[in-house]
Amino acid sequence: MKLGNEQIKGIGFEYNITLFQDFDGLSNEILQLSNLTNIVVVTDKNVAKLYLDEINKELKKLNLPVYHIILKPSEKNKSIDRVKKVYNKLASLGCDRKSLILAFGGGVVGDFAGFIAATFLRGIRFAQIPTTLLACVDSSVGGKVAVNIDKGKNMVGLFYQPVFVFAPIHTLSTLPLREWRCGVAEVIKHALLSGNKKLVEALNTTKTFKNFYLSEEVKTFILESVRFKASIVAEDEKELGKRAILNLGHTIGHAIESFTKYKKYSHGEAVSIGLVTELVISQEVQNLPSVVTQETVGTLKKLGMPYKENFSMEDLIKHTKYDKKNEQGNVKFVLLQKIGEPLWGIQVEESVLKKSWDMQRKL
Repeated sequence: MKLGNEQIKGIGFEYNITLFQDFDGLSNEILQLSNLTNIVVVTDKNVAKLYLDEINKELKKLNLPVYHIILKPSEKNKSIDRVKKVYNKLASLGCDRKSLILAFGGGVVGDFAGFIAATFLRGIRFAQIPTTLLACVDSSVGGKVAVNIDKGKNMVGLFYQPVFVFAPIHTLSTLPLREWRCGVAEVIKHALLSGNKKLVEALNTTKTFKNFYLSEEVKTFILESVRFKASIVAEDEKELGKRAILNLGHTIGHAIESFTKYKKYSHGEAVSIGLVTELVISQEVQNLPSVVTQETVGTLKKLGMPYKENFSMEDLIKHTKYDKKNEQGNVKFVLLQKIGEPLWGIQVEESVLKKSWDMQRKL
């Protein structure tokens, strides 16, 4: 059953993002594509164990060869070192330019499978089937695909749009608590950037993630986040301007992930801390009212999400310099003047970073 739909129309690209109750309808989405020779489902072991049989049943309706590539479920496996093995696997399966890759999983799978699709045979079609809240509200939308290198996250990648995004909401029923929190960090980011009253209200009324996939709030999280992000992507696909605002919380968040070697925090948890850091910086640099930071921290606390750390800013600064948004070694930040009014490309002095980090540790 279709629960909602949003369309991204940009210069030279167009695709639909559809929220469904389950996999029923996926085959119809694929049938809209012409000249398919085969389908390759790229997923991870956790998703495969839960849902591979179910999605195979739906894909069987297409009468096409269906192959599977199953990855380990870890951010560190989204590595440039893994890419060659998957290219060779696709070649051995006889994949060609009429093949379709289905990126079936969370953000790691979506980024990795999208990168493979964008580069194999100079680009073949792929679709996103997100199975986490984080992927539904953020990473599956907008066409960013990438892999990590030792010096930083998503340092090698492209802008490469999926042919469609199909979000089966029932897969959220098996999310562990930590994954719910990851997705909510991005929802909070979208609420801060947009000032969307529906998102703010849904965040205010959310107190637990038990059976949350059945709630109206989760539909609001997904549809309103997608609506906001789609509007930004359609305006600035390749992040030459306004799309950079979507990196709020990510400069510090990515540095935290890199510094902790992707082991201590998930992406969403690191962004959760990074959001607070960049709000405190905004207080210092852009006179953002402190109440915005206080209310954000209150939401994070209520939902059991991290909002501060004790390691030194000197360590983080080293890792911010590997951020892909940097220009000539200068670290760039997204900051807020007030809710719904972001600025991007702002250079911040190291002294301000250290002061803000110290202020954050006292929250």
